Amino acid sequence: MKDALFHLDQIEGVGLQAQVREMLVSVILSRRLQPGEAVPSSRAMAEQLSVSRNTITLAYQALVADGYLESRNRSGYYVGQDAPVTGHGAPEHPAAPHSDPVVTTSRPVVANWHHRLRHSFAVLDRVAKPLNWREYAYPFVYGQADPALFNHSDWRDCARQALGLRNFESMAGDKGESDDPLLVDYIRARTLPRRGVMVGNEQVLVTMGAQNALFLLAELFCSRGVRVAIEDPCYPDIRNTLRRLDAEVVLIPVDDRGMVVDDRLNDVDVVFVTPSHQAPTTATMPLERRRALLASAEKNDFIIIEDDYDFEMGFLQRPAPALKSLDKSDRVIYVGSFSKSLFPGLRLGYVVAPETVIAEARALRFLMLRHPPGYAQRTAAYFLALGHHDALIKRLRNAFAQRREAMEAALGSAGFGEARAPQFGGASFWTEAPEGVDTALLADRLRERDVIIEPGAPFFAGGRSSRHMRLGYSSINSEKIATGINIIAQEIERFS
Repeated sequence: MKDALFHLDQIEGVGLQAQVREMLVSVILSRRLQPGEAVPSSRAMAEQLSVSRNTITLAYQALVADGYLESRNRSGYYVGQDAPVTGHGAPEHPAAPHSDPVVTTSRPVVANWHHRLRHSFAVLDRVAKPLNWREYAYPFVYGQADPALFNHSDWRDCARQALGLRNFESMAGDKGESDDPLLVDYIRARTLPRRGVMVGNEQVLVTMGAQNALFLLAELFCSRGVRVAIEDPCYPDIRNTLRRLDAEVVLIPVDDRGMVVDDRLNDVDVVFVTPSHQAPTTATMPLERRRALLASAEKNDFIIIEDDYDFEMGFLQRPAPALKSLDKSDRVIYVGSFSKSLFPGLRLGYVVAPETVIAEARALRFLMLRHPPGYAQRTAAYFLALGHHDALIKRLRNAFAQRREAMEAALGSAGFGEARAPQFGGASFWTEAPEGVDTALLADRLRERDVIIEPGAPFFAGGRSSRHMRLGYSSINSEKIATGINIIAQEIERFS
């Protein structure tokens, strides 16, 4: 009967030794094996699981080191007397006879959660990406990492260094409101100067990605009665955040030069803008319009929150100067991110602002999550400082340049209309389907043909545009682009 406890569900991407260990830990924690009880010999376990005996021996030795098992000379392995337990098993002692009686009813009163919820966030517009997008043959998704371009051994080496004894205190301690000094110093001394931004360490705050940075700033500056200008279309989560705060949103249209600067900005308090790579249209705001926006901010006394999320992807020409670098009146708050240049799951970004603002943002971040994980900060700091990040950027730019060229050729051959891509490079195209084509429905049809696109409706206020779509090329090989674009063209043709 004991043999029935041990079986492996082969998990792709997880080593056999780790799977054996996880299986045994589960059995011991659940007390299906009691302390002092023998486990099968390494030979017997290897035969039952159809794995090598060495794999079983290494797993047993690791569990001995953690106290789950103990080894007895010439006798084998046994469950440790002090092995951990989940505490979710049956109680060891029955309730005393004089315990208070339990009152039961035939129909328990179930909590009405919908009545208790004060806000609903599940219905907000989002740019949805299927978690299994890698399983699709033609994933035109934006902002996802391509494992073929990322040097995993470099990242692993930096992670090991971050986990070393010398770094343990910095990595594992509760930093309170502080950040990893190595990461902050790299951002201040190496990253920001490339955008023409020169500040001190006290003007930098590390965040859980750019979205967390934008959320913090919206909390600090936006509320009922505050007029906030945003691009339309725009990154939908900033619009959702402002809706939650009940701020008065002013929609500013976007043309081929980014956010339009005109009289609609005369009576606003805050402006959120993506000048270097407008999300999602990819338009780049030229220098003269950037200066006009700064002049309007000074004349009309509003502040600007600049989201510079993708500046590293400039492989055609140098990106235009950051608004923050042109700011003479200290009205621009700068937001950066490592999601596009490293990988989105890292969730690391940063805010650059006057010390007064950073102090308030730091205190607010403390209430929300204290600080981003120290392990992630220290690993990223080593990856950046040792030059791995710069090498990665070079690989990304070379690969994206080839993919962009393949996208332009494929879109032209397929007869697409205007398809806009960033002037400096980037990793996506913004295009519009013919009249009568709903790109949300188109996306559903395309999934059945192994293609993923991003419908444009969530980017517009009210989702009013159903014909636009974003086609990313950060995660699809150049060789597959033409075939994928032809499939999209075929499905568009079916609509007409």
